[in-house]
Amino acid sequence: MQIIERDTHRSWLDGHFLSLLEFGRRTPVDGGGAAWLDDEGSPVAAEGVQCWITCRTVHTYSLGALQGIPGARVIAQRALDGLTGPLYDDVNGGWFAQVGGTLPPGARDKAAYAHAFVVLAASSGVLAELDGAGDLLAEALRTVEERFWDEEAGLVVDTFNDDFTVLDPYRGINANMHTVEAFLAAADVTGERIWLDRAARIGAFAARAAKANGWRLPEHFDERWNPLLEFNADVPGDKFKPYGATVGHGIEWARLLLNLEAAGATGTDWAEAAVALFDRAVEDGWDAERGGFAYTTDWTGTPVVADRMHWVVAEAIGAAASLWKRTGDARYAQLYATWWDYADAYVLDHEHGSWHHQLDPENRPTDTVWPGKADLYHAAQCTLIPRLPLAPTMASAIARGTEL
Repeated sequence: MQIIERDTHRSWLDGHFLSLLEFGRRTPVDGGGAAWLDDEGSPVAAEGVQCWITCRTVHTYSLGALQGIPGARVIAQRALDGLTGPLYDDVNGGWFAQVGGTLPPGARDKAAYAHAFVVLAASSGVLAELDGAGDLLAEALRTVEERFWDEEAGLVVDTFNDDFTVLDPYRGINANMHTVEAFLAAADVTGERIWLDRAARIGAFAARAAKANGWRLPEHFDERWNPLLEFNADVPGDKFKPYGATVGHGIEWARLLLNLEAAGATGTDWAEAAVALFDRAVEDGWDAERGGFAYTTDWTGTPVVADRMHWVVAEAIGAAASLWKRTGDARYAQLYATWWDYADAYVLDHEHGSWHHQLDPENRPTDTVWPGKADLYHAAQCTLIPRLPLAPTMASAIARGTEL
């Protein structure tokens, strides 16, 4: 029997999920929203209230609330109140990237990435019966459809200014990846097939773009969706727009394509593309000698930023579990076990809780890209993916009584 199948392992996953929720108990912000947390789980005031962190907090604690974990619903609700309150632009519509704290350039921009997470948060919030979640979901879907969805391309555009009058010519695959996740959740919650079909169009585009580039998926595109392979070559370690192939995104897309297949989407051979994306990312990114995944590689597979970001191994664990479920191939279960051992040895912070968000190539904690422990989303999800089916999405599966 593989580790992934054992009741003792599943019990450990449950305990670790609970420990993550405990670490994040101080994330709610007065007035609504969620804080960026430091290494010990204290709010970082300078980071203000950021939309993507707030949304991920709603989603993660809604998953806890659906499991009946005391206190989780309260935290989810306080975070969601930030989306119906200070983060929402009641003049122009949409959600600001950040309010409060030290505001960076673009804090008032309207980004598809953040708006995708509003859809995900609202979808999970509806199932967790959070106050205002239903109206939030309707408004978020309307905004994404009217402002960001490009029907001709079958993709979402990336970033507007605050009043939606200026659209940046940049197009990004990251925002589209999280839109797939959001649309899958919305399709489950609303029962409307259109969101699944749109998620499938995005997924099929990503599969085509990756296949055309040796399964190293381009991240950045111009307004006509031509790849910009040298984008940000001068700032390769950017948090959200790094240069080159992002190893963790190849892995994350592999899982999402299997979710599309399981949901009944059509458009490509989802499993074939998932295996190819996963294998390429693992071959390029995994350091078999020292352990850990490089953040990015160039277009030959050579690491560019060799630091290890916690979310990459979390996504690798989830994708390996998903591929094992889909194929029954023992190699995925073996990789799954290997990566949990690596995470336990280096990434989990056994002293303060949660996961170190960044390690250097020698697997020592560092913070050049990700200071502190911004949120729990990736770590929490990788404790649930092995215990849930490929479809429906996580919150819907738990709400429907799937055994964890």
